[in-house]
Amino acid sequence: MKSMAKKLAFAALFAALCCVSTLIIIIPLPNGYFNTGDVFVLLSGWFLGPLYGAVAAAVGSALADLWSGFALYAPATFLIKGSNAALAWLIAACVKKLVKKDSLDCIPRIAGALTGEAVMVLGYFLFESVLYGFAGGVAALVGNTLQGICCGVVAVALFSAIYPVQSVRNLFPLLQTKNPD
Repeated sequence: MKSMAKKLAFAALFAALCCVSTLIIIIPLPNGYFNTGDVFVLLSGWFLGPLYGAVAAAVGSALADLWSGFALYAPATFLIKGSNAALAWLIAACVKKLVKKDSLDCIPRIAGALTGEAVMVLGYFLFESVLYGFAGGVAALVGNTLQGICCGVVAVALFSAIYPVQSVRNLFPLLQTKNPD
């Protein structure tokens, strides 16, 4: 992305996608709720990189917490989701250097998703352990792990479907590759 305006516009778009996808499907759990927001948290990192992707994921996800009545979670969500997106990008970028074939791009994305979602599960475990005690943190592990797995699978599938489209790759320089299949 060459211009700052373009970077900011895409960051705002991904923040909105993170927020809306978090608010669309909400399944209440004892300590929070299950949602699909992590699909766009991961995609934010992969499409926008560690800085803009992290900010988009952090802002969009924290806004969803504020609007859905979980304001207490918003600061932790900001840190956790921002870290999730940045780490998903970092791990995918590192693994991509090892897996050079474009046709195998799902492998770096899977590694990034697993790592990013592990940070999400651990982050909320620690935060909820402080709020509700160790038992409260443990109680949230199942829901957060399920959310991480489901959203990781969907994010990898969506990215794998979008990645081959050259016009999309032209919009996001981080997706440009010089590795032949």
